[in-house]
Amino acid sequence: MNISARLAFFAIVSTLAYLGFAVWGMGSFVAFFSHSALVVVALATLVMAIAALFSEVNLSSGQREDRANRWVLPAFGVIGTVSAFLPAYTDRIDVWTFGGEGVRWLGALLFIVGGVLRLWPVFVLGKRFSGLVAIQPGHRLVTDGIYRTLRNPSYLGMLVNAVGWALAFRSGVGLLLAALTLIPLIARIHSEEALLRAQFGSEYEAYCSRSWRLIPGVY
Repeated sequence: MNISARLAFFAIVSTLAYLGFAVWGMGSFVAFFSHSALVVVALATLVMAIAALFSEVNLSSGQREDRANRWVLPAFGVIGTVSAFLPAYTDRIDVWTFGGEGVRWLGALLFIVGGVLRLWPVFVLGKRFSGLVAIQPGHRLVTDGIYRTLRNPSYLGMLVNAVGWALAFRSGVGLLLAALTLIPLIARIHSEEALLRAQFGSEYEAYCSRSWRLIPGVY
């Protein structure tokens, strides 16, 4: 099995496991799928996973990699696994929950918007989008389109997606877990910026001076 096939297999298995943890947290398939907003979230999760299979995302270390930043991958994995189960579980036992079906639908909307924002840059960058912090062969800066004013749109999409997931379960714990994601996320952003600055020098500095890291107008 080649690397692309292994990544595809891992994506499918992890997506099904993610949804399985959420169903487990809610107590049963009936409990989970009794909420229309959660049905939409489940379908959106599957659609996004299938869409990702058609991208060129990879785990290539390319020409140069910041290996010291690899710790963020297991960190994301742990937070993601806990986030799959715990918000659904707190929803079921009604601990640290708020709102009603309107909050669930807001969460479903944000989940979809975040997912689109997460995947869009993956297709824009193609083979340059690696799960590792690395400079790929033929790497060049993309500073137009979705990257015109925002240097990390995919990471913003990840955060919006996480907040949407938490709200879909009306979960205060889920929101805390989404906030916790900022720790490895910001560490990864700083690592990427250092590598790009070393690679592209003044060109990257000029881009940084006219764009935002993560949230336009804030950071």
